Amino acid sequence: MDTSKKSVKPAAYVTKKTTSTEDAALFRNAVGTVRTIESDAVVHETSKPAPYPVAKPPEFVNPLQNTVDEGLETLFQEDKMAFIVVGLQKNVLKKLRRGQYGVDADIDLHGLIRRDAQQHLLRFLHDCVENGCRCVQIVHGKGYNSPGQQPVLKNDLNLWLRQHKDVLAFCSAPPRAGGAGALYVLLRASDKFAAADDEQDL
Repeated sequence: MDTSKKSVKPAAYVTKKTTSTEDAALFRNAVGTVRTIESDAVVHETSKPAPYPVAKPPEFVNPLQNTVDEGLETLFQEDKMAFIVVGLQKNVLKKLRRGQYGVDADIDLHGLIRRDAQQHLLRFLHDCVENGCRCVQIVHGKGYNSPGQQPVLKNDLNLWLRQHKDVLAFCSAPPRAGGAGALYVLLRASDKFAAADDEQDL
């Protein structure tokens, strides 16, 4: 039997240090006022991101601004149209009839109801002016299916195009391009194209 005893080191005793009155006063002055914590939950404060600016849609300006005299003549199926703004040279209309300006864009409104036709027309003309198109073709049909043999869309176009602020001239297309069922329209140059293409040089 092993009678040897394991050596046990004596436990270390910690002597309590007393704090003087002066040291306690210095500590309180350094720490300041102490508040009791009601909750030990950690709250991370995050700043709200700045609101994303919402782009306002551009204001729509009605382009049908020109005044047209009352009593505009009613057009029938085979009637031709012609118009030129005051002050523009008359040979411009002659060149337009002959197709000398070339067609930069076209649109077919044939078969559309009045409201849809006007919406498509105004959007088309706006885009053409913004993209520098000067001569465009509009197909409207002759209106043989219209009640009373009076083509609705054809007469509407005769009014709308006269009212449109960007239309300089229009006329019925030659037979090869639709005749009395289509139009050639000459548009005003937008400001960003006006310097390179002066209307007086038409």
